[in-house]
Amino acid sequence: MALSEHEEALLQQMEEALYAEDPRFASRIEKTKSRGLGRGRVVVGVVAGVAGLALVVFSAMSSNIWLGAGGFAIMVAGIVYAITPSKTKLAAVAADGTTKPRQGKVKASAPKQGTFMERLEERWEKRRRDQW
Repeated sequence: MALSEHEEALLQQMEEALYAEDPRFASRIEKTKSRGLGRGRVVVGVVAGVAGLALVVFSAMSSNIWLGAGGFAIMVAGIVYAITPSKTKLAAVAADGTTKPRQGKVKASAPKQGTFMERLEERWEKRRRDQW
């Protein structure tokens, strides 16, 4: 069922408000939406699975154990390849709600300064200040 223009505009406003209010949550939602299985991945995986199964059957007829083991490995690898999602670069949502391609891991912490114990003590003191 299609949405009316008013409903589409309202939905767009809600989406923009979500991006502005909590960009991390919005980016997580974007990640889960884009984690579908690719059609090409499924086709390649199924073809590899069928080829591996054919090798297993052929090795059973020719009594060649190593060929059967290889065919079984190919079959399992093809099925695993077909059912796992691809690791494409997901879009990261900026604070203003725009999307940009993610360049790598983004660290939210400040640059490390001092020894491990100094940083640990600093975090402990910060927690105590924030709690009271």
